[in-house]
Amino acid sequence: MAQARKTFQERAESILILCMLLGIALIAFTPLQYFEFIQLGLVILVASTFLQIAVGNIPRDIPFKKGIVRIAILLSIIAIVFVIGILLVPVLSQLGR
Repeated sequence: MAQARKTFQERAESILILCMLLGIALIAFTPLQYFEFIQLGLVILVASTFLQIAVGNIPRDIPFKKGIVRIAILLSIIAIVFVIGILLVPVLSQLGR
């Protein structure tokens, strides 16, 4: 019996979940003397979470190239929202004074 091939999204989600587990393991089990590994684990965890959000929001039946374009669009929207938030912090902090 032939096995059905996994779609790009299914493979990407599996890889990103493993990356999340790696990030959590680095954060949880690294001694404090190796703080660089804890920072690396945090970066891996945050990046894989954002990518998981982007991959989870594209349909399963979409072709590979269109999927990559949609992921890039979703990640750029997330980046724009973060940049706007960072730029608004000084303005909003001045309003509170």
